[in-house]
Amino acid sequence: METLLLWAFYIFTFYAFLPGFISRTFGFRVFQKGNTSRQIALTFDDGPDEKYTPQLLDLLAKYGVKATFFVVGTHAEKHPEIIKRMHDEGHSIGIHNYVHKSNVLMRPGTVQKQIELTSRIIESATGKKPDFYRPPWGIVNLFDFSPKQMQIILWSSMFGDWRKSLGAEKLACRMMKRMRGGEVFLLHDCGQTFGADEEAPAQMLVALEQFLDAAYDKGFTCVRVDQMEGFKRKLPNMVPLYKRFLIILWLGWEKVFHVLARLDTLDTEEPIFHIRKRTYSGAPVDLRDGQRIVNGDTYVELHFDNRRLKEFSEQSRSSVHLAIQFIRAVEKALPYMASRLASDPKYRSAKAMLGISMIHRGSEHLGFDVKDMPDGLFARATKVYLRFLLSVLHPQGTKRIAGGKEKSRSNESLMPKMIWMSADVLKDKYDSDLSVPEQESGTQVHDRVVSLVGSRSDSLEKTSVL
Repeated sequence: METLLLWAFYIFTFYAFLPGFISRTFGFRVFQKGNTSRQIALTFDDGPDEKYTPQLLDLLAKYGVKATFFVVGTHAEKHPEIIKRMHDEGHSIGIHNYVHKSNVLMRPGTVQKQIELTSRIIESATGKKPDFYRPPWGIVNLFDFSPKQMQIILWSSMFGDWRKSLGAEKLACRMMKRMRGGEVFLLHDCGQTFGADEEAPAQMLVALEQFLDAAYDKGFTCVRVDQMEGFKRKLPNMVPLYKRFLIILWLGWEKVFHVLARLDTLDTEEPIFHIRKRTYSGAPVDLRDGQRIVNGDTYVELHFDNRRLKEFSEQSRSSVHLAIQFIRAVEKALPYMASRLASDPKYRSAKAMLGISMIHRGSEHLGFDVKDMPDGLFARATKVYLRFLLSVLHPQGTKRIAGGKEKSRSNESLMPKMIWMSADVLKDKYDSDLSVPEQESGTQVHDRVVSLVGSRSDSLEKTSVL
């Protein structure tokens, strides 16, 4: 019995708990909040209801508001005329399963059948296939992230409006407190699901009208989810599911590591470095400006922001384009680093900066000294880690590491190195007043990147600073 319970715990953890935690915490493959100052998205679950949904549509029409409805297939099947009215009046319609049942309690194939059946019902009534999906209670399972699925929409604010005892005034008060740009409200236009009060939508309609009056007076606009400024569908790309899952786990661990290691984030608009103060122990290191780093010297340990590296990889059309983005970001950050070392008493005594990187050529242009890592367990473990990271993050990473006919040169280029820069070089090369350098054209940066890394085929090695 204990073994069965343990296996049940493991299955629940990996099938539902971890995917739900990851999607909520990191926004993986879900949309749950917009990035806008004056728009709020209204979403309604569990309908349509023959009594309350028409009243809701009348209210939305009165205020000229568009909303997003996540309908239950069995209800939509009974009231296709309401589904058609939603569509005809400009609202967006998504799927909330055929029956209101948690995905945790269903096999992946059963969930898919529920979605497909509800999709056909909506398409039959409107002539259009739905694009959006909201799992009941917002609980996703591992297979909801499948590329065959549609965009998952969650929410940023819910109010307990399925309970009649809450009352319209208290509900309206809760909604007023969340009147902020980018919020995705979760409300219910049907009280026939498990745990809900059948008459609760009547209270919701009263509270919603009060909210719409207040929102109008304060200059807010209520919109469909897909009309919200900055809305971007987080649909899956061609990266295999196992890679996406590894990336999420790795980014999650990196957050934990930053806390455990007490890293400081360099203050820039888009942070690219995380740093901490360290005391050097090892063989003396001679830098090109004459500085010598010996046991007991203080230095700054650099950690490249790997979330930014992931973003660069996703946005890059090629290895050269990725290197261009990296060079621009690092050059933009180094003046901030010089300012931090000059102004922060914690780092003022540092003689140098040190990072571990796969850079072989080109980093000297930025002022770094490249040194071989002392042979040992740490060097070998770092090599494995960085090669794994490159294979996961970059679309050509696995192919790059495999090497083909350039395997030997590729393996040599992917050896991690120590990247040093003395504090004096940082101060001399990068003014601490953060003055903006003259902007280079895309062609100039491209030519400089190619000249630094030697050729297009070698440029990928320039991008993996950690």
